[in-house]
Amino acid sequence: MMRFLPHPLLTPILAAVWLLLNNSLAPGHILLGLLLGWAIPWFTLRFWPERVRIHRPMKLLRFVAVVLYDIVVANLVVARRILGRPERLRPAFVSVPLSLETDLAISLLANTICLTPGTVSARLAPDRKCLLVHGLHVPDAEALVAGIKARYEAPLKEVFEAC
Repeated sequence: MMRFLPHPLLTPILAAVWLLLNNSLAPGHILLGLLLGWAIPWFTLRFWPERVRIHRPMKLLRFVAVVLYDIVVANLVVARRILGRPERLRPAFVSVPLSLETDLAISLLANTICLTPGTVSARLAPDRKCLLVHGLHVPDAEALVAGIKARYEAPLKEVFEAC
């Protein structure tokens, strides 16, 4: 079964993303979404270095909800700052020390930071112990680091790296 359906959780997610992107529940789109949801994981199987294990699925759902909430709030905050007084912005690069170890968890953290308006992951240190993040408005670098570690890194560690 694993040969035919290598990533059973990814297949319906990709199919759902396809349907959302097309904004249609037409039978042809459903069929094509399921086909893509099966084909993409199957054809990319050799590029996956390790099998993905989700240790705490409910924590993952909570993480997704937190990220979606943060994206909405950050959009409003960034819009207000840009349209208000952009000269008051205090952009900065901040180094975030990482306790994550797996490639998947680090990649998800970096992408989550990029998805949240006002922050961008700029560089991962060669030893993978530190992530350089650019913030659009950083009055307190320590608060930014603490927020990233608490809201994003800690849940990812529990979901993907828990023993």
